[in-house]
Amino acid sequence: MSVVRNTFNPDETAMLGRVYENGNFEGETAEQKEARASRIIANYMAGITDEAELIELSRRPLGR
Repeated sequence: MSVVRNTFNPDETAMLGRVYENGNFEGETAEQKEARASRIIANYMAGITDEAELIELSRRPLGR
C-alpha cells in the first residue's frame, strides 16, 4: 500500500514560501509563476530539501 502525501506542515510551508519568493525574476508572467510553484513542489516531494537547490531547480523545466 502506498501513502499519498497532500499536506505540508507549517515549517515546510514557510520554507516553500521562501523558495518561491526568492526564486522570482523580473517580468515573470502569472503562467510562469504558476509553473515555477509547481516545479518547487514537485522537486520538494521528490526529496530535494535544500532551499538554494530548490530555487535553482525551480527556474528550470522539469526533467523526464
